Parts: sequence; C-alpha cells; structure tokens
Amino acid sequence: MNLQLATKEIKSAHVIPELRDMLKLLFENFKLPIPIQTLELDSALSKQLIIIFEGSNSIITEFKLDAPAGFSINNKGEGYLRLPEKKFLFSFWHHVMEDQGDAELKGGSCFIPFQPAFSQLRTAYDYFLNQEGRVTQGLNREEYINQLAIQGLTHVEVNGLGSPMGLENGPKGETYPMFYTYCPAMDQFVYSELNKGLYPFYYLSNNLEYMKQNAAMARKRGLVPGMLSFEPRSVPESFFQRYPMLRGARVDHPFRSFLPRYNMTITHPVVLNHYWEMTQKLIREVPDLGFFTIWTNDSGAGFEHTKSLYVGRNGGAYLVREWKDDQEIAKLAGDNALQFMRNILEAGREINPDFRVITRLESFYGEHDVMWDGFGNGLDVETASLVARGWDMPYTHAKYQDSKVLNGGGLHHQGLDPTETSKKNELKEKGANAAFYFGMGPQLMFAPLMGIPYPKLVWKRLSSLKSAEIEEIVVYGGTFPPSKVPYFANYEMLRKFQYDSDADPDELIRKMAEKWTGGKATEVLVNAWAAIEKAVEYFPNVSTLYNTIGFTWYRLWTRPLVPDIEAISPNEREYYEDMMCTTPHNPNNTDLSKDVLFNIASVEHCSKAMNQMDEFVWPAIDMAINLLGQAIAEIHPPPDVLQDQFIRTKALKCWLMTQRNVAAWVTGVHNYINCKDIAEKKMSKSIIDQMIDLEIDNMDELHDLFNQDIEIIALMNTGESPLMYGKDIQNQIRIKQDLMKKYRHLEPRIDPDYMMKKAATRI
Repeated sequence: MNLQLATKEIKSAHVIPELRDMLKLLFENFKLPIPIQTLELDSALSKQLIIIFEGSNSIITEFKLDAPAGFSINNKGEGYLRLPEKKFLFSFWHHVMEDQGDAELKGGSCFIPFQPAFSQLRTAYDYFLNQEGRVTQGLNREEYINQLAIQGLTHVEVNGLGSPMGLENGPKGETYPMFYTYCPAMDQFVYSELNKGLYPFYYLSNNLEYMKQNAAMARKRGLVPGMLSFEPRSVPESFFQRYPMLRGARVDHPFRSFLPRYNMTITHPVVLNHYWEMTQKLIREVPDLGFFTIWTNDSGAGFEHTKSLYVGRNGGAYLVREWKDDQEIAKLAGDNALQFMRNILEAGREINPDFRVITRLESFYGEHDVMWDGFGNGLDVETASLVARGWDMPYTHAKYQDSKVLNGGGLHHQGLDPTETSKKNELKEKGANAAFYFGMGPQLMFAPLMGIPYPKLVWKRLSSLKSAEIEEIVVYGGTFPPSKVPYFANYEMLRKFQYDSDADPDELIRKMAEKWTGGKATEVLVNAWAAIEKAVEYFPNVSTLYNTIGFTWYRLWTRPLVPDIEAISPNEREYYEDMMCTTPHNPNNTDLSKDVLFNIASVEHCSKAMNQMDEFVWPAIDMAINLLGQAIAEIHPPPDVLQDQFIRTKALKCWLMTQRNVAAWVTGVHNYINCKDIAEKKMSKSIIDQMIDLEIDNMDELHDLFNQDIEIIALMNTGESPLMYGKDIQNQIRIKQDLMKKYRHLEPRIDPDYMMKKAATRI
C-alpha cells in the first residue's frame, strides 16, 4: 500500500485546541480531503492519526504513546505524528508527503523517524518580508511565509516597516535616510514614557500592525517570530532638545551623512528603563516573540565608546570619565554593551521565559574578548566564523587560494576549521547558542538576481556545518517568493538536508530534476545545474560590495561604463545618479574602484579577476545556456522548469558580465592613467574598448530578458529607490547604451581632486 494513499484515507485527527487552525492550514496545503470538523478535539482513542507534541503530558498519558518522534502509519491508515515542537510541523509533514510519499509499507506499517540535521533554522535580514524587498511588486506575504515553513525554517524575523520608508530625514544630497528602512529599531513600533510623541502614533501603529501580521502568519505555521534590529539606533535631534544630558554616541558615517546622528546614552538607567519598557510592550503585542537579534555600529546604530564607531570611540558622559588607555575603554564599552543586551533579555523573559537575545561579533573587534566572556544564559551569537576577529574572514576562496572569502557563509565559504566546533562548545557550556550563516538565496551573493541554482554547493556547505556539530543555522536573506521563483533548487536541498542529511546529494538532485521535468529532460537539467555551479564557483568576487547591495546601490546595470564618467553632462547622468545610494562627493561616482574612503576593488585584484572570469566562467555558463536552450528547442512542449532556468541562467551571465566589465574598467582606466609607456597605454585602452563592446552587447541581452514572463530580479511596486530598481529599468538600459556609444572614445580620466571639489560645491 502506498504511503501517500494511506495518509489520504485518514478520517479524523485528535488535536490540541491551539493546533486546530495550524492543522487546517496544513491539510489545505497538501489538499487532503479531510473535513474540517474532524479536527475538533475528541477524547476517543480510535482515531487514525494522532498528532502529539513533546510536553503535552496529559495527551501522551491518555494515549499511552511511548514511541519515538516521527510519523507512523499502518496499512489501515492508523498511526501518529509526534514532534518535539510545533515549529517543525510543516517541513516534516512536507518531508513525509513529498519525499517519502512513494515509500511502500513494509510488514503492515511504515515509520519515518524525526531526525533533523539542525535544531533551528532562523531567518536574518529577510529581504522580501522585512527589508527593502518588502515593497516588491506582487509580493504575497502569506505565500512567502508558507514557503519558509515548508523549506524548514523554524524561526522567522517579522519586524518590517509598514511604509516604504522610515521617517528619518536629512539635508539635501545625503543618503543616510535610506539606511533606516531596513532592520528597524524597537522605537519604530512602540514608545516608552521617555520618548512618547517622538514619532507619530499612526506611524508606530502602522509598523506594529505589519509586524503583528507577519507574526500571526508565522504562528499559524508553528514558527517562532522574532526581531532583527540595528540597536541602539539614533533618535531625532528633537529628543535631545528635551533631554540634552541623555545624548549618547555619534553613530553616523560622516562621509555618507551631512548631519550628525546620536543615540541615547545607554549607560543611564533612565535609558535602560526606556528599552525595558519598549521590550515588554512589544512582547505583550507579540507574546510568542522568541528572539531579538542586534546588529550594530552601522546604519545609524552603535554602542558608546566601541572601536568600530565610524567617528571613533565616543559616547555620553557617564562611561568614560577621563582619558584612559584603549584596553580599559574597551572593557568599559564591552561591559556597557552587554548590560544593554541583558537588560532586553531580562525584560523579555519576564513575559516569555524562552526569549533570547542574539548579536554578531564582527562590530566588536575592539571589545571581542570582553563580549566573549559575557555571552551565556540566553545571550547568544550569530556569525560566519567564531574564529574570526572583526570582519576579516580566516577562510580562502573555494577556487582561489590567494583570495579570502569575502561573503562569509556563502557559496565560496566551504569547510570549517575544527576550532569552530570547540569555540561553539565553549559558548554552549555557558548557556549561549552559536548560529552560523548560510547564504544561498537573496542578498549574500548575486543581488538583485532571484533563484540562481547551485544545489550541490548548498549540500556541501550544509554538510560542513553539520560535520562541525553546528546546531543552529541563520538563513541569511530569507527565501524567494514561490510565485516569482517556482523552481529553487538551493532551498529544496536545504529542506531535504534537514531530514535526510545522509542521503546521496547526486541522487536527490537527479530526482528533483526528474520531478520538475516530468522525466523529459532529467539529464539536461542535472548537467545544466552542474555547469552553473562551476561558473559561480569560479567567480572570483570583484568586490564584496558589488556582489551584494552595492550592485543596486551604485546602479551597475544602468550607469554607463565609459573612460571618463565625469565627462558625461550632469543632465545626462541624472537618470541614474538621482537614485544612486551615494553622496555628491563620493569618489565612486567617477571611480568604480572606490567607495567613500575605501578602496573596494584594487587594480591588481580586478586584473586577475577579469582574466579568471574569461578563462573559467564563460565556458561553464555558456554550456548551461546551450544545454537548456537546445532542450527547449527539441522538446515539445518543453517543461516549464527548463524555460525558467534558461532565463535565470542568461540573467546570471548578464550579471557576471557586468562584474567582469567593472573589473575591466578598473584595470584599464587606472593602468592607462598611471602608466607612462605608450605600449602599455595602448593595451589599457584596448581593455577599455573591449569592455565597452561587451557591456553594450550585454545590455541588449539584459534588456530582452525583461520582456519574458519570468521575473529575474525584484522590482519595486511603484517607482524606484536607491535600494531597488524600478520598472523603468529597460528604458534606463537603453540610455546607458547610448551614453556608452557617445562617450566611448574619451581619454581615460579620473579627477584625483573630485572628492574635495565636490565637497565644496553648493547643493
């Protein structure tokens, strides 16, 4: 008897009352013909399916069910489902129905054990649900959260702004207000007596309702809702007009902002009480709020006197009373940050005893040891590496041993040092959990593309985490909306790994390809994925910023790559400059190797990266495109998945080609300017000319991809912003091409005094 047929014969279910709606939703997901009234609580012992969760002692006693966790059913359709926590229900049931649905009953019964690879899969910086992608056209949040539950997520970040932008404003020309639209702080949802009236009540109410809706949708699927905020974040200057002695640290980036931003001094007990009150208000609104993740020292947030504050160690008057050496200040700053986190932890645990507070260590490189000693008893860590100090990753690129991993937790971060395990265990002994980043979807690579597949590399990353005895995973960026990305091999592998980590990944990939193609093009899809994986694995990372948010920030798909960017007239540049996440004096406006005072792409690295892409990336990506294209031409009708993967692979090639051409721009322009030899200048100019030809052709390819029904990137539902492209992108691509043709013959030039000249220009 087929297992799936057996489960369809279930007539009723004995459920705990609070799980009734969850089960209703579950059965609707799988279209099981079970009348809703049969889910009513019933004490009869003759039911054919028993759903029991650990801790429901009265139910366990009533049924005298002394059996291991998992799913059990006999050939009469009688059995039980037992899980330790409801957060696993949707993903495990999906595993039973989809992955084990063709299993034959043996000996009159079938048992599928519950053996998850990880105890927790938590989202962080959920691009679509809470961050800039929440204003994507056609986004269905309920569908999205349902997908998270099926893919195995157990904890979901739920705090997003209910409006497209926050209320932060600033002087003309600065970009800082943009950074307040993501990871919104607690004071964007609730107020305390201290800051009451600082933000309009309607604004707070709108944001809180958005958060509560997300939490409710997560709760219906058994998931644990939580928050991710930049804290302690700056507050409007009007607050300090009322309380001048509560001014804390200056937390803005002086190059990106034209107005200093300050937060409250968290050393003061009044401010700690303010955060205590806000924490408890939030948890009363969302009683099952299970975690609060703190990112800091960036985007208008920071801890007093910590070393990584953009303007250096600074803060209120109550922590450092006179000049002290760096070590003593680090101790005071670290202890102050820990006190703030424990304050939130204790406030939360008064209402929800399971509440935990999490932070990442990178920003505390100056206070690392102090922070490390203070973790424990519910104060946790999330990270790409516990061995690292600061942002410098102690791992090398998977294919280029002379290059470091730039995106920790991503596809090039394969393998973990054994020290990670011992460090994790050290924290665990103190009652602190350590969660590691897993970034194979939005944000950590290939932004703003959607649905780039590399399933074998996903399995490899997850296997390395499990081998290192890592128990908690942070799914960086969340997932993709299934209506926009119906075939996402990466997270299918994540879901399968969670409940079958000993399986053969090649066999799983083959079965997935067979299912999605209906057996018509199994080998084609498997081989195409392998070719895509080779291409992305050999991608050398031109710049950490350009791999992620910077690709959109700096409009790499719509700004013209010409030898002298500044020569383009201001009127001609405004179509993209108006929406760049930049300031008028940022060197990146005319020099792609720089951003503010950073060198983000060296000439040496770009020269090497350009050649590496030409040698390794194009043969692999072209193989994938040819395999898919040929199958589409030969199979009538072709499976939908082939067209979907074909378009996404072509979009990936366009993205990679622009990355290659940015590297060529940096190489050609800088070498031309800096060398004196005529032959070298001629060679540099030929690199630029080739780059221009390639990018113009590349934009033709990209332009046409937007005519397809398949969405390759997330576009804003209305207009555009410095954080997202808008629906006018095709028109901007054509303008880019025209400007590249018009200005391609200019002599390469970068004004070395651009920053200073622009800084003295009236806005």
